[in-house]
Amino acid sequence: MKRFVSFFLAACVLAGMICLLGCKGPDKQNGDQDKERIGIISAMDNEISVLLDEATIERVDTIGGVEYHVGTLRGKDVVITRAGIGKVRASSGITTLFNKYNISKVLFTGIAGGVKDELQVMDEVIATRLVEHDYGMITNEGFAWGSGDMGMGLNPGEYYYCDPTLVELAYQAAVEIIGAEHVHKGTIATGDQFIASESYVERLQNDYDACACEMEGASVAVICLRYEKPFVVIRCLSDKADGNAHDSYDNFGDIAGANSSHILLKLLDLIQ
Repeated sequence: MKRFVSFFLAACVLAGMICLLGCKGPDKQNGDQDKERIGIISAMDNEISVLLDEATIERVDTIGGVEYHVGTLRGKDVVITRAGIGKVRASSGITTLFNKYNISKVLFTGIAGGVKDELQVMDEVIATRLVEHDYGMITNEGFAWGSGDMGMGLNPGEYYYCDPTLVELAYQAAVEIIGAEHVHKGTIATGDQFIASESYVERLQNDYDACACEMEGASVAVICLRYEKPFVVIRCLSDKADGNAHDSYDNFGDIAGANSSHILLKLLDLIQ
């Protein structure tokens, strides 16, 4: 009987150890779940490569197949992730950031297509607000943005506003890096399409007063607002979202991604 009790107790201890090891998330394993960090998120590798090269990475947590680089950058505690292209992947990435780490604010860095006529390739756009240009209802009369509730849980089309303080700091950082003549503030339109159409660019101008278009920003904004965390979206124009957009992206995509990263580094210097 004593041998049975000893065996039972040993089995319980072993099971408890396995549970502790298996149930802890990557942040809890390292005992820093309470440390406040800045979340830095992008869609593609060429949008964060400069940041990863400069950062001191303590560890890389792989969650749902996505890597989260935990460390320091410009003296700030950060988590850097490439969530992937499109609204679904961006929403998943930013939600994981909030659920797994103690995120104080979010900085999105990357590239975009230019929409306003006066903007040029390699100009920088700091979002003051974002909008989902493909959110709505398709009817026999065409696309209706927003569309009201209609009993389906859809809200009227709306804009998502970035944190004003972060917008001004990002604008200041961009001006210091590339000059005021190449930096713009305004609306960025988000949708799950790479835009390469002059007619669609005109629609984005007329319907949303957009400066630029991309595929992630508004979905990140929605999650940040739900978690009540300040955020800003920083985009360098790799193309003009016109018929030549693919060729322009091939020529300028990597450079544009690096430019936004350098501006984000300067922004980190300015954040107190």
